[in-house]
Amino acid sequence: MSTMLNICLVKTSLPSYFPEKHDVWNKCSIGVKRVCDEVGVNFIEISEIPMNSNEAHKVLKKCKDNNADFILILHGGFTMGDVALTFAASNFRLGFWSVPEPKRTGDIQLNNFVSLNMSMSIAQKVRDVKKFPIKWFHCSPESNDFQKRLKLTLKSLIALKALSMSRIGLIGGLAMTFYNMEVSITELKSKLGIEVFNHDIHELTERMSQQPEDKVGSEVSKMLKVAPCDNVSNEQMELSSRAALSLRDITKENNYNALAVSDWPALQEISNMHPGAAFSWLEEIDEIPVASEGDVLGAVTQIIAKSLTGKVGYLLDMTEPDFETGKMLMWHGGGGPLYLANSDGVKWVNHPMIGRGTSEGPIYGTISDLVFKDGPVTVFRVSQNANSIFQMTSEVKGRNPNGFTGCRGWLEKFQMEDESITLKDLVSTVMYHGIEHHFILIPGNLKDELNELSAWSGMNRLEQKHMKNYVL
Repeated sequence: MSTMLNICLVKTSLPSYFPEKHDVWNKCSIGVKRVCDEVGVNFIEISEIPMNSNEAHKVLKKCKDNNADFILILHGGFTMGDVALTFAASNFRLGFWSVPEPKRTGDIQLNNFVSLNMSMSIAQKVRDVKKFPIKWFHCSPESNDFQKRLKLTLKSLIALKALSMSRIGLIGGLAMTFYNMEVSITELKSKLGIEVFNHDIHELTERMSQQPEDKVGSEVSKMLKVAPCDNVSNEQMELSSRAALSLRDITKENNYNALAVSDWPALQEISNMHPGAAFSWLEEIDEIPVASEGDVLGAVTQIIAKSLTGKVGYLLDMTEPDFETGKMLMWHGGGGPLYLANSDGVKWVNHPMIGRGTSEGPIYGTISDLVFKDGPVTVFRVSQNANSIFQMTSEVKGRNPNGFTGCRGWLEKFQMEDESITLKDLVSTVMYHGIEHHFILIPGNLKDELNELSAWSGMNRLEQKHMKNYVL
């Protein structure tokens, strides 16, 4: 199965209308191919022009033979309803497209918007368009509107195809008592095509013990060139190196797209370490998403983030809502990539909590310590057994004090569906829907991409719930 997305352009029109006369076929083909080339999608133009159901079925078979991931039906001129019916009754992801009339006086030349209207209406009768949507377009191929909307669709479908071919390595299972993050592996496979493979934590620790000393030392040197240590022992840095090397090997050998790793308590009991720095290192250098605490849906969310942006996101908790100022501290004491650090940079530090309260103190290193630079971000999560998706946009805004040791930043100016939402309403939304306590933060505004993705995947978009004094 090819990793590249395949889009088929199907041209339709009755012979009593004139798309060829007005160069509709050629201009539209060029316009679609241009967008496909920009996004990195394989463009396939079907030469046949179906005019009835029988011909439409033949074209459908041709699309299937070409492994079409998306079929764009171009109403070049008026198209009979049985063509639309045939395509709409299939299980293909579809777009219906018409272009503006070449002139608006005299005899009508295309009459294709009426046909588009009819086709969308017919589609409502033969498929559940909420579960299996059809995207409509009425714009010229040269227009910014067409290019923007088609790019949005293709980027989202690329992410979904990436998910359908993804392999996640689950190492050590789910963190103890994190029942809210339990997920059905079989349902995940059925719904999104994702495969999850289990590894015992002892496989990781055995690999760590067998890493060659020269490789361990070389990796530590590379880590120290990127960030200085703050009171972290050589032993802990070497353990971080061993964990990074071992996780890298597991990922490469099994062709994994992401990892979900139980980073406590077994690793402290077996190896006297925490792998947070190893997670950060792999995410920054190798661009391997690593979800801590065995969070499989966190890894799924990370795969989406990487597909849409090319970057690994930050797995964080909503840690401290400051209702007085309307700001939320996003933080995690595990791993996270390094690229979003502000001008203060990054340090390798001991994990602030593990080992705390013992006579030795917090000695189980190492994690990255950084504060996010200011700017727009998207925070989202695939939730509820991959049946739903939560998302919001916000802004990182530095403040003092700058938050707890680890990866962190204060967020403000929250929005859901282009509407401002107060911090109290945001918290109410999270609590009402029972959203798991890990979220992925990625720079930029991905609202439209995630809305498009949720529509094509059938995932429900979780809506905001206003905070009330009474129970919701």
